[in-house]
Amino acid sequence: MIDLRPVGYVIGLLIAALGVAMLVPMAVDLQRGDPHWRAFLEAAIISVLAGGLVAMASSNALRGTLSLQQSFVLTSGVWLALPLFGALPFVIGAPGVSFTDAYFEAMSGVTTTGTTAFPSLDDLPAGTNLWRAILQWLGGLGIVIVAMIFLPVMKVGGMQYFRSEGFDTLGKILPRAKDIATAMIRIYVALTVICAAVYAGLGMTSFDAVVHALTTLSTGGFSNYDASFGVYSGPAEYAAAVFMILAALPFIRFVQLTQGHATPLWRDPQVRAFLRWNAYAIGVIVAYRLLRHEAAFLPTLREVTFNVVSTFTGTGFASEDVTKWGHMAFVVLIVVGLIGGCTASTGCSVKVFRYLILFEAVKAQIRRLHSPHRVEPVRYDGRPVDDEVVNSVIAFFSFFILTFGLLIVGLSLTGLNPKTAMTAAWTAIANVGPAWGPEVSGNGAVNAFPTSAKWLMILGMFLGRLELLSVFVLLLPRFWRN
Repeated sequence: MIDLRPVGYVIGLLIAALGVAMLVPMAVDLQRGDPHWRAFLEAAIISVLAGGLVAMASSNALRGTLSLQQSFVLTSGVWLALPLFGALPFVIGAPGVSFTDAYFEAMSGVTTTGTTAFPSLDDLPAGTNLWRAILQWLGGLGIVIVAMIFLPVMKVGGMQYFRSEGFDTLGKILPRAKDIATAMIRIYVALTVICAAVYAGLGMTSFDAVVHALTTLSTGGFSNYDASFGVYSGPAEYAAAVFMILAALPFIRFVQLTQGHATPLWRDPQVRAFLRWNAYAIGVIVAYRLLRHEAAFLPTLREVTFNVVSTFTGTGFASEDVTKWGHMAFVVLIVVGLIGGCTASTGCSVKVFRYLILFEAVKAQIRRLHSPHRVEPVRYDGRPVDDEVVNSVIAFFSFFILTFGLLIVGLSLTGLNPKTAMTAAWTAIANVGPAWGPEVSGNGAVNAFPTSAKWLMILGMFLGRLELLSVFVLLLPRFWRN
């Protein structure tokens, strides 16, 4: 059996750290004279005590690095435990919702999905909206570290291709990996600060700039307004699009860039594909809307660029109702939401790398049909790809499609409208954010959903953020025996 005490030690420390982070929104509410600060203080005390006691009780079992099995249990445990304690301020204080809605909001934040269960964001205390943004920012930071250190062994995320460039983190927590992770954290923080400064320079208040910067770089999409980014339509949309794209690129490439190596970023196949596919989607929808004579070219280009990039990266900001753009534009947005960002970024969904491997595998198979005796290996960036990697990618797609379909069926059985069920499953499993349908409120909230539907979406967000296989492997009896 696996010794879970080291896992409990790390999770306990993270819960305690989360409690300390609650002091930031507490200070904001206290400074503004909002009595809601007491809720954050109470939640912080509970989290610090609970996390500290768990860590103390498990500290005697921590010896060296975590095993592979412990790493996978830790990854899932963190994304289940942190939303539990992150939800406390929503239950104790404003908006004083049920545990289901509070846990939904916290899970949506930590997984950087961005779907909200709160019907009115404009009326929330400043500290609550800041806490929602902090949860997303911490979740975005966490998934970059997990992708770098814990998930490469699954051979489905693309991290193994950084090994040839001196980044060997396959299944181990190595000092080198820690150095790289530290460098990525610095870049993440720096980009967030720069983003906030740019937003402030473009007319946002200091508070709004911080909130939106936190949720932009995490590609989370939580806003402190019911109108989302529509409050700041204009030049800020272009700035947001730039930072959302940066957040969806491999952070490991930024580490190389700071070391004076720009070539790996520009030559990365998934970076080129990501930028190219964004341009294609924007061009198609702009042309479609102009042919429908909906608006002038420049406003259309700005609106489409912002909303396409927001959906593609899984951020989920909205500046207007995209369902009014027509059926073709809606389908394009659904498709790009199922693609997502690059490996080792805060972007979500399937990831560009997997599509590139899938396309190459399909092309290789077609060539084999034409020449059965010809050896035709699958290549990525000019290098042969192991069959194990190809099989893992195909397995991921199979699990993704199956899970997506089951979510749609499950949500439909809860009584949701078919369109609502489909978009809710899409936004949960791909961690995109927006959902559409008659049960969705004006600000995109799902507060009117049945409780069972919310828990299904919570499961979908959890599975999607941790990329399915890293969770499903825990269901194998052999995993726990070895």
